[in-house]
Amino acid sequence: MAQTTTDTPVWFITGCSTGFGRELARLVLEKGWRVAATARDPRKLDDLLAGHGERGRAIALDVTDQAQVARAVAEAEKAFGRLDVVVNNAGYGYLSAIEEGEDAEIRAMFETNVFGLAAVTRAVLPGMRARRAGHIVNISSQGGMIGFPGSGYYAATKFAVEGLSESLSKEVAPLGIRVLIVEPGPFRTDWAGRSLKQSATWIDDYEQTSGARRKQISGYSGKQPGDPVRAAEAIITAVTAGKPPLRLVLGRPALEGVRGKLRSVLDEIDAWEATTLGADFPDAG
Repeated sequence: MAQTTTDTPVWFITGCSTGFGRELARLVLEKGWRVAATARDPRKLDDLLAGHGERGRAIALDVTDQAQVARAVAEAEKAFGRLDVVVNNAGYGYLSAIEEGEDAEIRAMFETNVFGLAAVTRAVLPGMRARRAGHIVNISSQGGMIGFPGSGYYAATKFAVEGLSESLSKEVAPLGIRVLIVEPGPFRTDWAGRSLKQSATWIDDYEQTSGARRKQISGYSGKQPGDPVRAAEAIITAVTAGKPPLRLVLGRPALEGVRGKLRSVLDEIDAWEATTLGADFPDAG
């Protein structure tokens, strides 16, 4: 039996003007599903939603504005009746050595990448709890597992997303709500291009570490191995799986990097096991 429009899944996606958000929204619509596509300037979504009628809705959303977050979620829920999958995709990168970081830029990135994501999550949870169903997808990064030179502040935002998401998954699992953490490596989105911010300060002592990586990232925009369309397809596959994962690593560089990081952490923990255990009271058992 064919699904009616009101039976199809409803996706709410932040940051749909470019990159993963745009490709996800496009694929959701191609599947005949419904989407509330958000962007700071919803006019940039006109071509994306054209021809899809009431299945697509463009909503203005700056995730750093909590009042606008509440309005956007309420508008989407009123239009579609519920939200089945919420994708926290809005975010951007910032490059600098830790010492080179500019306080205002660092705080602005945290407002979007962490606090904006948390605000959207809080806003959609009441509806999901009431229905005992839903899936929250948080776009992290391989930088949420690995701290690279030159992107420490960005990594800090994504490490925060990882911890928040892991805790959230344990809180909402008994309520029928799933969480997916997506960890992409380098993909051909605007992350390393138009959207990327950098500190204006360059300190010579970091030229071989942070400086080298800042130049590398700035030079490979548009040449990354990752395909955003295939990434969007992979996210849909994970969300719709019978047993969806908590974490989804995307792309070979991320897979190799994350595996290497986890192995090195375990090796170091094992090497220092005696010292670790020696920190307990002798009778702690």
